[in-house]
Amino acid sequence: MEIQIGIQNIARELTFEVDQTADEIAAAVTEAISSNGVFTVNDTKGRRAIVPVSTLAYVSTGEDEPRRVGFGHQ
Repeated sequence: MEIQIGIQNIARELTFEVDQTADEIAAAVTEAISSNGVFTVNDTKGRRAIVPVSTLAYVSTGEDEPRRVGFGHQ
């Protein structure tokens, strides 16, 4: 699933492809906010983002559907 992380005062968002579900991401964000800590996420390529919740603007999750390859009719 793709997630976008917005950071305050930064024009560009971070985009990650992750293995977690939308519910797991929401739980991680909620936990980070409640503890006034950091939101940490690992993507499918092994990269890690660590964002202090004091600078977090938003976290947007995409759909859980896998990407399609090739030409398909819709």
